Amino acid sequence: TGQIVDASFVEVPRQRNSREENEQIKQYETPEAWKQKPNKLRQKDVDARWARKNKMNFYGYKNHLKVDKGTKLIRTYAVTPASVHDSQALDDLINEADAGQKLYGDSAYIGQEASIDHCGMEDQIQEKATSTKKLTEQQKKSNRRKSSIRCRIEHVFGFMTNTMKAMYIRTIGIERAAAKIGLANLTYNLMRCVQLGKPVYNVFLR
Repeated sequence: TGQIVDASFVEVPRQRNSREENEQIKQYETPEAWKQKPNKLRQKDVDARWARKNKMNFYGYKNHLKVDKGTKLIRTYAVTPASVHDSQALDDLINEADAGQKLYGDSAYIGQEASIDHCGMEDQIQEKATSTKKLTEQQKKSNRRKSSIRCRIEHVFGFMTNTMKAMYIRTIGIERAAAKIGLANLTYNLMRCVQLGKPVYNVFLR
């Protein structure tokens, strides 16, 4: 009946690195002082990144989801550092198997029309006003309709945050983070299947 995409931060313990060390990490370099202390290096996460949203700072990763509109089951996911923009993971979430379905998302996915068209999906991304161009009444009405559907994915993140406590992890490196986040997504699907009264063996994460 349609797919919804969005992303949320999954935080990890914040590290107290110097500004110089952080700059080296951003360049995918390992500080020389860490190389001389293997035990310290093992405790340093060089994959996690900082991000800022709504005047709040986050450190860690992002859980990008594609959720079925009707069942709110997670169809697929992608894990990236927190600094990666939501739209950059869209190609990892949608594919030609989604052809003919509507794709809902917030304005972060504006500009991805080529990817959406390539998958044969109908673009239902919310529109955004600019400093030089305001939304028309028709566009505002369309946004309200889209938002009433798009918000269903917030229920998924809300459940994972409040019930599962899955939006904060204690791992080091993106491979371990991706494994733990993937297991959390799978666990959510199993719990959602119980709510829906569906056999859990019919649901898979691609």
